[in-house]
Amino acid sequence: MERTLILIKPDAVKRHLIGRIISIYEDNGLIIEGMYKRQLDKAILEKHYEEHVNRDFYPSLLEFMMEDEVIVLKVAGENAVQVVRDINGATNPSKARPATIRYIYGESVQRNVVHGSANLEDAKRELEIWF
Repeated sequence: MERTLILIKPDAVKRHLIGRIISIYEDNGLIIEGMYKRQLDKAILEKHYEEHVNRDFYPSLLEFMMEDEVIVLKVAGENAVQVVRDINGATNPSKARPATIRYIYGESVQRNVVHGSANLEDAKRELEIWF
């Protein structure tokens, strides 16, 4: 059984989408092993997004992620990393498959309501940061 990280981002929290989003993961067989709500600070975001530090969007990403609280989830299941990625859909909501979380609720590349670990290695690293 794999484990992976999901962040329900500030845009989804502000729009009261937490329950709807969590139910999609559970309806797809994922088990929530840990969950908490947290206001993020720059220190944890710098660890989490360290691979993006030199990218143009990095400052606005940090600012966005500190706008409001996030929901931090540790989920488990068979092929959990890929299942979450499939459920989330493409980063750009306009390119996401219908019925994915980002297609349904996402507003832009940045305001795309959820984060999921990109691969098993990232999942392990990210879970160590958040749990």
